Amino acid sequence: MRRRPTHDSISAFATPTVVHLVGALLVSAIMSAPWRSLFPASVALALCGLGGLAYGAIVIRRAQRQTFYQPVWEDWLWYGILPCSVYAALALAAVFLGTSTRLAELVIGAAALGLLLIGIHNAWDSVTHIVVTGSHEDATKTE
Repeated sequence: MRRRPTHDSISAFATPTVVHLVGALLVSAIMSAPWRSLFPASVALALCGLGGLAYGAIVIRRAQRQTFYQPVWEDWLWYGILPCSVYAALALAAVFLGTSTRLAELVIGAAALGLLLIGIHNAWDSVTHIVVTGSHEDATKTE
């Protein structure tokens, strides 16, 4: 029998993975929509960036508070630092979408790609953790 993860650990490590993948899709959808001007897209992207940044702060607080798993440096990087950096870059690029359009579009595209890669990495990290933890616990029981 494996130890069941707590609600706090799920909200700190599993839910953000889904949020970042959805964030990548949302940014892509916003950039693909046929806006009449760049202003509504800029507002929507800025809200996504600021919302993601606020959510990143919540995730960091949840990771600190949960007791199921002790995060290591790589966890802080992939679940806290990188997502917050990407969301901050997205919000900043959204502000400059109307004035420095090309550069802002490149940063927004990079942000969408970054969120996608963070989501993929974190999903793989979760699966690997489950398999390794389960294998370790199974080996301990048979000895």
